[in-house]
Amino acid sequence: MLAKEDTETYYSCCGKSICRGCSYSNIMSGNKDKCPFCNSEGGKTDEERVEQIMKRVEADDAASICMLASQYYRGQLGLQRDQTKAMELYVRAADLSSSSAHYFLAKHCHEGGALKKAKFHLEASAIAGNEIARHNLGIKEDNSGNIERAVKHWTIGASAGGYKAMHHLRLCFEKGYVSRESIDSTLAAYNSSCAEMRSEARDSYIHMWILTL
Repeated sequence: MLAKEDTETYYSCCGKSICRGCSYSNIMSGNKDKCPFCNSEGGKTDEERVEQIMKRVEADDAASICMLASQYYRGQLGLQRDQTKAMELYVRAADLSSSSAHYFLAKHCHEGGALKKAKFHLEASAIAGNEIARHNLGIKEDNSGNIERAVKHWTIGASAGGYKAMHHLRLCFEKGYVSRESIDSTLAAYNSSCAEMRSEARDSYIHMWILTL
């Protein structure tokens, strides 16, 4: 699936993101240096991009706050690496219901041993629509022996088009944890979600991406 953080194109001019398939289509239509949302000219310097992001941050735009946090965390766009500042921004974005921010905080808390906080942020990310978080909640429940809860999480994720969740549901079906009626119903919802997200532009981007591997 392309609607994920690592396959999104973020436009600092207006704080919006689209999948790289749609971004690729925009480029192929002759608008390589223009934002598909606000038609702003691209080719910005790092300083200009940070200035654009800051304007969106001041407007409490969660996506832009999360983006700025990631730049501080990695020390990119000419910003000095500042993990303390980054964490403050991630928390601020999470308070504004950013699924990406909650997901990052979940990983950070888990690595630091704060498992309760990690689960809280993972659940919040899943509720906000992050299918990877939903899949990982299923994994956690499965590892804890709560297969029924795991199946519920994977069913929700698969119905939204999550291929990893669908994969685990198939394994559960083979082990007898999921009924034929349930797997057929979820598979139909999965196929429907995938069909809605598919486009020629995304297929073209995937083909181009595979060729570069």
